[in-house]
Amino acid sequence: MSKTENKTKATTASVADFIAAVPDEAKRKDAKALVKMMQAATGEKPKMWGPSIVGFGTVHYVYESGREGDMPLLGFSPRKPALVIYGVARTAEAMLGKLGKHTTGKGCLYIKKLVDVDVKVLENMIAFAAKAKTKKQPKAK
Repeated sequence: MSKTENKTKATTASVADFIAAVPDEAKRKDAKALVKMMQAATGEKPKMWGPSIVGFGTVHYVYESGREGDMPLLGFSPRKPALVIYGVARTAEAMLGKLGKHTTGKGCLYIKKLVDVDVKVLENMIAFAAKAKTKKQPKAK
């Protein structure tokens, strides 16, 4: 096991308070919509991971290097330049062409505003990723 601890861990901070503090009204509304989509797809309640990631579910990972830890099954962060969606881009990559305006990088999906994408496609991507990742990921210890 690696001696380095993960910086991003589940916390007891309030998701509702975090989202309420998002300064941009449109991002706040989009964050609330993502909570509903991800909660419906995972069946899990939202939980803060670190100071700025809203996560759903927990999986345990072990890398070849020996590093291991827990992370959310799916999650997002309403960052200033874009909504960052974790755990969806690679798993549901085949659907990206139908999504609409977005970018990807290092397994993350970046969307400036939900109105820029086909929300039904995004919901399907989230549901597909949740189902696929649940099947192949062990539950957190």
